[in-house]
Amino acid sequence: MQDYAFLQDMAVVMVVAGLVTLIFHRLKQPVILGYLLAGLIIGPYTPPFAFVSDAAVIDTLADLGVVFLMFSLGMDFNLRKLKKVGKSALMVGVFEILIMVLTGYFLGAALGWGKPDSLFLGMILALTSTMIVVKNLRDRDEIHTPHAEMISGISLFDDLVVIILMVGLQGFSRTGSLPASEMFGLLGGVSAFLVAVVVVGVLFLPPILHYIARKASDEMLLVAALGICFGISLFAVKLGFSAALGAFLAGAIIAESRDVGRVSALTQPLRDMFVAVFFVAIGMQINPEFFAAGLVPALVITAVYMVVKISACALGAFLAGREARTAMKVGTNMAQLGEFAFLLAALGEQMNFTSRFLYPLVVSVTCLNALLRPYLVDNSDHFTAWLGRRLPRPLVNQLLLFQKRRSQLQLENSSRAVRKALHKVIVQVILTLILIAAGFLLSGVLLHTLPDSIHARLSLPAELPGMVLWGVTALLLLPLYVGGLLKMRALSMMLSELTVTERRDSPGRRTRRSAVQSVYFTLQLILLLLVTVLSSAAMLPPRDTALILVLLVTAVGMWKWPSFNRWYSQGKSALITAFQEFPAPAPSIPDPLRLTDAHLRTVRVLPGPVEGKLIRELGLRTETGATIVALDRDGKSRVNPGPDIELLRGDLLLLLGTESQLDDAEKHLGSGLNP
Repeated sequence: MQDYAFLQDMAVVMVVAGLVTLIFHRLKQPVILGYLLAGLIIGPYTPPFAFVSDAAVIDTLADLGVVFLMFSLGMDFNLRKLKKVGKSALMVGVFEILIMVLTGYFLGAALGWGKPDSLFLGMILALTSTMIVVKNLRDRDEIHTPHAEMISGISLFDDLVVIILMVGLQGFSRTGSLPASEMFGLLGGVSAFLVAVVVVGVLFLPPILHYIARKASDEMLLVAALGICFGISLFAVKLGFSAALGAFLAGAIIAESRDVGRVSALTQPLRDMFVAVFFVAIGMQINPEFFAAGLVPALVITAVYMVVKISACALGAFLAGREARTAMKVGTNMAQLGEFAFLLAALGEQMNFTSRFLYPLVVSVTCLNALLRPYLVDNSDHFTAWLGRRLPRPLVNQLLLFQKRRSQLQLENSSRAVRKALHKVIVQVILTLILIAAGFLLSGVLLHTLPDSIHARLSLPAELPGMVLWGVTALLLLPLYVGGLLKMRALSMMLSELTVTERRDSPGRRTRRSAVQSVYFTLQLILLLLVTVLSSAAMLPPRDTALILVLLVTAVGMWKWPSFNRWYSQGKSALITAFQEFPAPAPSIPDPLRLTDAHLRTVRVLPGPVEGKLIRELGLRTETGATIVALDRDGKSRVNPGPDIELLRGDLLLLLGTESQLDDAEKHLGSGLNP
């Protein structure tokens, strides 16, 4: 009978969660409350008996829910999207996080809490549930509105803060303290890990994923995506980071693939199931006695949180250039606690950093917040009008004047072409240095993970593995060294041009520029040497051996200099292409389709511009009004194929539209289709 205990526990969790969330859906309440209530019902604190026999198994599945949650979050996190939302979202994010951390800290102090509990409350109140906010925008069909764009950018910044907090607290839990030196070391290690995984992953994994998407079934694509998720998560754990960080990076890498929509659709059912288990597991830890005892402080914290969060986000969005109604919509939508509050509160309790009352109190605040927020979102326009009538007119005029001056300042401070090019080269140099450091740091970790039995069995000198690994790593990083040196030389020339500003050409001017250029280049060489030595300190060979290895590596670099430079340029171009987003054409509004005028037309994909494109990349319905209603490939038909299906040579398409729309569709698709 013991073999069926897990099946029984899962049946109880999913059946109760399904029934309760169905009721909450009918009542138009957030589903997260249904999951928490389901966990409370089947939890050990609810009489007459516990429905779940082995809560540890449910907790393990909840950990998988965290992995899937962060993986899905990573797929929504897009570097192109982050660049698109610009500096305004970053400014609002920094502003509201600082305000909320201070508010939570002083609120905890006013309630008589200690400093750790107050600090954790501030960090928790600064977070926003991206999953709930984005789902709410989609349900309201507001995902493409101006306020949704700002919310998306702020949420991306909040997600980065979550990752930094989790990694920092994890480092604190390992050492028991986090002085400045260890903090900077931790941040350096995390930065190197992030850059190395993202750059290498974006260069190699999306093409592999795309090949699988073209050649294999949805099943194989799903298995490959999950392999990437769990593989990078395991790699992060082996390096001393969290599995959540690895899952987030895996999702961010897949987000740069053109098949991300298809992968997201395939993994969504798994994510929904495990995230449901995650919230149910949280509900199982709720003790009704603690809930009742902490109701008054929960009401106080909820009220203060919603007022300050809405005010901070709305004011920040307004000062960033958004008009008043849009700013208020940003504020009311962002006032949502959720899964990250639970994660941070649980982490604080596991570290024995916070008191036991904080976790159930955070759950209570989240429940009250989820109940009230929909009504605030619905009435955001009324709040805007009410504030416009209540605020003093001089204050309103000053805010409007500040907003106008900020817009003018943005236009006046637009960067010139030279400074943009300088910024671009500086970023490339910094990125190259980080990749070099990451290569040596990862090699050092690999050296320490080698079993001691290998040294004893092979009778190797103690320093030999480090010497070999250092030399191999330096050889593998030679394209980065060659490309980095060329970028440093270009940067030195640009900086000398900006430093020596004499217009008249003369031998003295050329000499001064040459001297300044040499100084800049020498400083960068010293920086490169320091990065190499510090990042490879764990396996740096003795001085004489190191000199010989450096000479050998330098000789190889000079011998294959053009090849290494070409590889560096190809890698840089591939990386730029991976992050590049081409602007979509301006949409046209086709004539509506009436069923009495509808016709079907069958076409076959031939070699040409259509082959290899995703259906959504065609823009067929937007441009012509015609729709692909079916696709036949290798004798297997798909009705209503999704937008992320790639068209291959020989595919048979069934188009629906009027005669004129079908004719326009053929012209729009070009010569790649054969009626």
